[in-house]
Amino acid sequence: MRHIENDERITAMTEQATRRILREPVDRVLGKLPLVGKLMIIGKRNGVTHERIGPVETVAAEAEWIFCRGGHHDSRIDPALVAVIVADTSSVMQGQVYPRLDFNDEQGEAVFSVVGFDGLEPFEAAFAGLCLETAEIDGAKPERPERPNVADNDPGLKPLNLAIETAQPVVIAFSGPGFDQSWSGIVEKVKPAMGFINVMTSDFHLHLLGGAVASWVEREEIGATTFYALDAGQKEIGLNVRLVAAASN
Repeated sequence: MRHIENDERITAMTEQATRRILREPVDRVLGKLPLVGKLMIIGKRNGVTHERIGPVETVAAEAEWIFCRGGHHDSRIDPALVAVIVADTSSVMQGQVYPRLDFNDEQGEAVFSVVGFDGLEPFEAAFAGLCLETAEIDGAKPERPERPNVADNDPGLKPLNLAIETAQPVVIAFSGPGFDQSWSGIVEKVKPAMGFINVMTSDFHLHLLGGAVASWVEREEIGATTFYALDAGQKEIGLNVRLVAAASN
């Protein structure tokens, strides 16, 4: 009986799936994230998708920025670039809702996004009382395009393969308008699939579109080398990889 009730509740929520949070400051919405449980904060730009996974422990405003921090998060947000926040509960996989918040700019592009991993109930409880306006879903979701396999010599692989060879800690950082975040750890595996170069750990995913990187600018630092990704027009795309130098014997 409980399983049926849960299914009915999921159906009811996804029938009115997309809602806009209106008249709520960004800092108030972000301040609720520690109540959501395990979640993913996503930055996406220029063929780079940078995802941090885990609970947010603290949300703090410092000068013009808002910081989401914790053992699994290190994100910095400029709330001035967010024009509207869209809550979407239409994503259901294996009977569980993965609710999503898109923090969009004036052009409707996501500055960053948040996806909850612990289902609908903690999401609904966290944002209860906020001013929500129901909006219609914008039709069917577009089909995922077919993408060619990542070439073995794709330039995007270079610093990631070096990270595997050296087995030294790396920092993979993303920067876009109004948002940046980083991850540090050991890259144990790089898996090209579905047209993307993928690094996947328990608390971090990087999905780099094949061909998005044409070359890298390398800058030497004390004890490290940082690679900055460039597109075909030699413009930075918002991804950099910092490799710590291996200790000499």
